[in-house]
Amino acid sequence: METVNIKQAKTDLSALLSRVELGEEIVISRRGVPITKLVPFRVPIDRRESLGEDQGLFVVPDDFDALPEETLAVFEGKYDQQVMSKR
Repeated sequence: METVNIKQAKTDLSALLSRVELGEEIVISRRGVPITKLVPFRVPIDRRESLGEDQGLFVVPDDFDALPEETLAVFEGKYDQQVMSKR
């Protein structure tokens, strides 16, 4: 976290704000005494509003986790090389 004096903050305000936008925090001091801190502004997310927004847009099919026997065997490492090469 960098500390700058008021004169430097006035002169370089635009550049300092660009750095703050990127997540940096900057302290402004007067005669070496910190008086304020520039920090990024973050809007709090209201989790209650965002939960369930997409409800009903997608329905998981009943056979979602059903796999053909050959595919399941491949995942489990139990496949016959000759059987698979014929496909």
